[in-house]
Amino acid sequence: MTILLTVLGIALFAVGLLFSIAWHELGHLSTAKLFGIRVPQYMVGFGPTIWSRHKGETEYGIKAIPAGGYIRMIGMFPPGADGRVEARSTSPWRGMIEDARSAAFEELRPGDETRLFYTRKPWKRVIVMFAGPFMNLVLAFVIFVGVMMSFGTATQTTTVGGVQKCVIDQSENRDTCAKGDPVSPAQRAGLLKGDKIVAFNGVPVKDWADLSNRIRDTIGPATITVERAGQERVLKATLLENGVAAKDDDGEIIPGKFVPAGYLGFAASTEIVPQTFGQSLDRMGDMIENGAEAIISLPAKIPDLWDATFGDGERKDDSPVGVVGAARISGEVLNMDAPTENIIATFLMLLAGFNLSLFLFNMLPLLPLDGGHIAGALWESVRRNIARLFRRPDPGPFDVAKLMPVAYVVAGIFICFTLLVLVADIVNPVKIS
Repeated sequence: MTILLTVLGIALFAVGLLFSIAWHELGHLSTAKLFGIRVPQYMVGFGPTIWSRHKGETEYGIKAIPAGGYIRMIGMFPPGADGRVEARSTSPWRGMIEDARSAAFEELRPGDETRLFYTRKPWKRVIVMFAGPFMNLVLAFVIFVGVMMSFGTATQTTTVGGVQKCVIDQSENRDTCAKGDPVSPAQRAGLLKGDKIVAFNGVPVKDWADLSNRIRDTIGPATITVERAGQERVLKATLLENGVAAKDDDGEIIPGKFVPAGYLGFAASTEIVPQTFGQSLDRMGDMIENGAEAIISLPAKIPDLWDATFGDGERKDDSPVGVVGAARISGEVLNMDAPTENIIATFLMLLAGFNLSLFLFNMLPLLPLDGGHIAGALWESVRRNIARLFRRPDPGPFDVAKLMPVAYVVAGIFICFTLLVLVADIVNPVKIS
């Protein structure tokens, strides 16, 4: 049964991956056609074509390797200075530029002169290139908000999950009481597991964050109103100063940092709580911020990833994961000992995270990514506006093809990194608990 569920999880992820890629390329396709650009091909995957069909002027198909996709637009790059696209030099770098330029004019037909990508205004080209990543962002948003509002997320509540018997500085990293440790204020006040704290010092509490902050700000006598067995009770406690985990401006715990603050001495219970639309948006914003930080920090994680792959290093929880690793995690998700709704929610969140990563990664201003073409179109717009402002001749379209040598270098780096992650996902995979 375990093997069957693992295979099913991998298959479901593959379907989700193909849909995400097709959805991405649909954004490029629909906007390109909207602006009258001819699109000969719309393909999901790379390598040999498994299935294809012509509809109108476009060939739609699926290829053997589900690791990406593309649409082919006529005239992605402008012709050279001589107006020709077939020129070829012996310089390898120049050859890359000319090869890219020639490929952009493949299948050029009579009448296509007005349907070339590079002839569209910069803002239209930005829309065409941004539409693909944007579709991934939309899909991530719909899945994430849907899961948050219908299923919910693990949230600390004001219900007592456990009471600490004594006061232990959290920086000491121990759970058992030692001789001489004072009795915790919660234990002395008679707080019990299962009590729901509804007010602190006579003021109703909104949520765990509100209660936690007010406890931290209090040293000395306090009253705690709890619901117990359907009745409200007021408990009296004297909060002590203790070393507790520090929080950042967003209320998140800062690992390894501790500050002196008021201390009551209990653990909040965690429940799956549906979120409001506003709360879901806030969490989505946090995911985007964390995702952007993760992509920026990728180069710094390569040494640890290399050591975990070819050495005896540990594969960290925040280690980069590729398609193979994500598929393995999907198999693990379906094998979780959890209610069905938890498994479905976890799988959907994995798919949402994958689409968010596609959006952020493709927005990097580097060729051959979508962000590189967006940067080129924006730079062209800046050049033309400056020329217009100073009444200079129009500099014409920015030749993105001149950046193709850089694009090949970037692509080579991406390929090497992808292979490293692939090997790591096989020999030392990230696992979920």
